Amino acid sequence: MDIGKSVLLIIDIQEKLIRSAFNNEKVENRASILAKTASVLGIPVIVTEQYPKGLGSTIEPIKNVLPENTAVLEKTCFNAFAEKNILETFKKLKRKHVIICGIETHICVFQTAEWLAKNGYEATIIADACGSRSEYEHVLGLENLKDFAKIKTTEMVLFELLKTAKHPNFKELQALIK
Repeated sequence: MDIGKSVLLIIDIQEKLIRSAFNNEKVENRASILAKTASVLGIPVIVTEQYPKGLGSTIEPIKNVLPENTAVLEKTCFNAFAEKNILETFKKLKRKHVIICGIETHICVFQTAEWLAKNGYEATIIADACGSRSEYEHVLGLENLKDFAKIKTTEMVLFELLKTAKHPNFKELQALIK
């Protein structure tokens, strides 16, 4: 995992969707840590919102730590890259690795990661920053995602990006998970 080759994709962590996730507090916390990490390390972020008129916008704890110029893009397709505006924004970044968190694991996260694998990209799913309405659907989604993506935790990714305790942002980012 390389800072210069990665993008963070935050899928549909919106007001109404987060409330229905069985693990909503964990998803909110971990996705916020990932957004803050991306901001500190200069990793570009794309945020999607599924039908925001009905489901609300991205939750404040995430919005408050996003890097400047983060693309927040509306969608109705479950696979985020089936939306022309999202695909074009992503392709402009010229990154081959996508770190994914969001809702719902077994639907939008799954279909988006599957598309990435089929189109020559690498995807890493952050298990503790993804959620579904039921734990069963979340677990089954993660199990099926193993066929074409790496499954990791927020902490694993944070330290993999830093690579060393000598990284200039080590203490700042380590503090996020303590």
